[in-house]
Amino acid sequence: MKYCDFNGCRNKIKRGFYCDEHKRSRQSIKKKQSKKSIYHNKNKPFYNSKPWRFIRTEIYQREKGCCQKCGRFVFGKDAHVHHIIPINDDPTLKLEENNLKLLCPKCHTIEENEEKKEKVFPSYFKK
Repeated sequence: MKYCDFNGCRNKIKRGFYCDEHKRSRQSIKKKQSKKSIYHNKNKPFYNSKPWRFIRTEIYQREKGCCQKCGRFVFGKDAHVHHIIPINDDPTLKLEENNLKLLCPKCHTIEENEEKKEKVFPSYFKK
């Protein structure tokens, strides 16, 4: 017999790593984590589609792999293709080349948050 591996638990178990009490809580945590996604849930099928992958490659080649804001070379998962006009605002522009630009992760975060300056912490952005 050994103690449960959950931090601070004094329950003894015969096999496995956790007692019955902590097995349930760990499973529910795993379920919650698996539902998290990089993309918005309603746009996820679009980001997995062949047309999006094709246009994403076109944008990468057009910019020669360089961020349009800072000029840094990016590749793989670091190459973020940003919609200038978001899909939620105008779905007809989601595959339009003139509405897309290549950004590095740092510049993409800045670009995404610039649009929300007035909505998020307005007192912080006032001069």
